[in-house]
Amino acid sequence: MRRLVARHVPGTGPPDVQRLGGGLVNETYRVLRDGAAYALRVAAANPYDLGVDREWEARVLAHAAAADLAPVVEYFDPKRGILVSRWQAGQSWSPTDVRRPANISRMAALARRIHALPLPLPTRRMSPATWIDYYSGAAREGAGAALRPAAALQLAALARLPMVTPVLCHSDLHSLNVLDRGASLILLDWEYAHASDPLWDLASWSAGNDLEDSLTQALLQEYLGRAPTGSECLRLRLLVWLYDYVCLLWSELYLNLARDRRRDEPGAVAGRVRLLAARLTHQSGRTS
Repeated sequence: MRRLVARHVPGTGPPDVQRLGGGLVNETYRVLRDGAAYALRVAAANPYDLGVDREWEARVLAHAAAADLAPVVEYFDPKRGILVSRWQAGQSWSPTDVRRPANISRMAALARRIHALPLPLPTRRMSPATWIDYYSGAAREGAGAALRPAAALQLAALARLPMVTPVLCHSDLHSLNVLDRGASLILLDWEYAHASDPLWDLASWSAGNDLEDSLTQALLQEYLGRAPTGSECLRLRLLVWLYDYVCLLWSELYLNLARDRRRDEPGAVAGRVRLLAARLTHQSGRTS
């Protein structure tokens, strides 16, 4: 790690490296060197293809950073999965902050800015069904497998709705990936970005923050700048369910890998699995 940092992080002095955490696809570090701070992200080793396209991510980040929606990239090697960007100062929102009416409006405006970014060519199109296939193929039996018939019903209901024009979606909007700089918001972790239904990002924010229905509808209205139609409301409800389902599959896969490697089961992830399974089971009849 020290050799990698010395080679790719700007500066000449001895670096101070702090590991921040890891997931299914990345390990993340904070690096201090010559008085400047950087974020270092390295591809995590796992045996699965989880739908990450780092060549595409590099092209997305160029547009996002130019629009001040992502930190400035100092170095990116997509083939090796090494990304060095400038450390971005800012505050993450608490659950109370997330629910403030002013911040509902700010998130809607942020989503519109994301969706206005150019789509790099060739366009990487993904759908809820694609993400489900990636994670279902890797995860073992569990709540996700038991809910697969319900997921098929949600996908079928979504397919019956009018088609929409795909836009660039961040696809991983949650409170830890959005930093408030006071005058503006900036986004971290773009590796799941792809072209999709614009309401997928709204579903991501709603599901990831466990928003109440009234706040999800307020977010949709703020995003549209008008009262949503019945079809738009239904589409968002379906996408929220499907986003929760994708997160359930991801979480189960994360726990399976932890067990395979004989690591302690992360309690927060295990708790999230139980919450998502219960919520999806309860809500499966509302949307299909």
